[in-house]
Amino acid sequence: MRLVPFFLLFILFSNAQDRYPKDYFRSPLDIPMKLSGNFGELRPNHFHAGFDFKTEQREGLNVYAVADGFVSRIKISTAGYGKAIYITHPNGFTSVYGHLKTAMGKIQERIVQEQYKEQLYEVEVYLKPGDIPVQKGEIIALSGNTGSSEGPHLHFEFRDAAENIINPLFFGFDKLLPDTKKPIVNALVVYPIDENSVANQSQRPVNLNLSLQADGTYLSEKVLASGKIGFGISSYDVDNVSYNNNGTYKTELQSNGKPFFGYEFDKMAFDEARFVNNMIDYSRYKNLRQRVQRLFMKNFYSWSNIKSNIDNGILDISSNSTQTKKLEVSDFNNNKTIISIPIEYSALKPTVFAENLKTPYFVKANRESNFEKENVAVYFPENTFYEDFYLNFDVKNNNLYLHKDVVPAHTNFTISFEDTKSSVEDKKKMFIAAVNGNKLSYLTTKLTGNTFSCKTKTLGQYTLAKDTTAPKITISKSIEGKWITAQKSISLTISDDLSGIKTYNGFLNGKWVLFEYESKLKRITHIFNDSFLLEGANKLKVVVTDNVGNSTIFETQFNRSQKK
Repeated sequence: MRLVPFFLLFILFSNAQDRYPKDYFRSPLDIPMKLSGNFGELRPNHFHAGFDFKTEQREGLNVYAVADGFVSRIKISTAGYGKAIYITHPNGFTSVYGHLKTAMGKIQERIVQEQYKEQLYEVEVYLKPGDIPVQKGEIIALSGNTGSSEGPHLHFEFRDAAENIINPLFFGFDKLLPDTKKPIVNALVVYPIDENSVANQSQRPVNLNLSLQADGTYLSEKVLASGKIGFGISSYDVDNVSYNNNGTYKTELQSNGKPFFGYEFDKMAFDEARFVNNMIDYSRYKNLRQRVQRLFMKNFYSWSNIKSNIDNGILDISSNSTQTKKLEVSDFNNNKTIISIPIEYSALKPTVFAENLKTPYFVKANRESNFEKENVAVYFPENTFYEDFYLNFDVKNNNLYLHKDVVPAHTNFTISFEDTKSSVEDKKKMFIAAVNGNKLSYLTTKLTGNTFSCKTKTLGQYTLAKDTTAPKITISKSIEGKWITAQKSISLTISDDLSGIKTYNGFLNGKWVLFEYESKLKRITHIFNDSFLLEGANKLKVVVTDNVGNSTIFETQFNRSQKK
């Protein structure tokens, strides 16, 4: 990809600003906007796809439709966005509201209708324009903490007609989030790219010291290098009101005043979200928990957020070369942190050498690979990985040792275990598990003949496990034979120690009733509905099944008066 001239970049940026309405949408909350996460922020295995609005560390705040439109999609899940509502607007954009506690009015009625129709808590519904229209400022839900949320907040997005996610700041939300503060760069790293490259007498990545200059910019310590090198940074952004370290908007390396590598979080495509694992130094993140954003690509990958790219961001430092590169990290309001990086050719030999891992198993990223030992096989389709590497591969005592989770996979690969010894009945309870210390994690497993197989995107240790223990169902306070007329709901704790919960079904007086599942709390809750209750004695039955078919039944009888 060749460099786009600066004036064209400016025109493209201006057009991007102009095609998004600034005053069309209101805030989804009626409290001051504060962020706990912003657009493009680096998250495990993905870039964050919207804004996380703080909700004062509590649930139950009113969530408003940001403009007129219609509810086009509803998704209820125990993971991801939890309870989520999608509203499509006349101007073609869709707003998304996630981690909700509950929907309101006709939206909630439709959700419950679909759940009872499917006899499932987790449902997904696509609606037509006339089904559930909403008006700007209408209360559509209450904020919550459902799905994969780690605390009460509202996840919010804008999407276009092509399902690209757009940075909410383009829609005038920058007015709600004043920002006069520069981004922070807390680490600058130089990377020798190959075995012939050296930087500051090292063949391994080197942290560079930064010194603040009188004009407010920074000067990096000099890089003495030979061969191919690249740079990486650890950075974050802050605004005037949120008091959170969030992601940066734009990062750009420049040479002679022109960009040669950079990226910008203006919009994102869903199928590119996992590129975060190639953008960061994945091994460093796994070992040190520090996300260094690489400003180069060893192998080209087509990530649309890259706005400028010459030579994949890699510099080739040859004899008599002396140069200075400039790094600019900017936020949406164009507050900038600028670092000058002096680079000089040096023939000094390395004193720190690259880790020289070589095994009999070499994976070429652009080719498929298949490795087998004893009863275990691993198949990597082509382009599973971003870069070539030597793989640690071994099988001992029916355990697969498949490298370590320090090399990121972009797509699924297949692991297979053959078992000719276990009985047919035993095989019904067996599955492939990821091993993390003493913890086993279930992977969706397929049995064909004597072969168990699964798909995963993570290197590490795997084993063939068996689960013969049924799930547990408990109630904190027994209601057996008691009158609970004033009680509005009933909650049970459900858990499974090995393969995990697959299904949960409740029956009240012989009829299926909805139990909502909050997986983080291991809790299912039924809100009483008079249409399922009898005067006097009522019978409740709950059946919970794990992923290999072990089931537990909980039964109780309680009394309730329907007389008002």
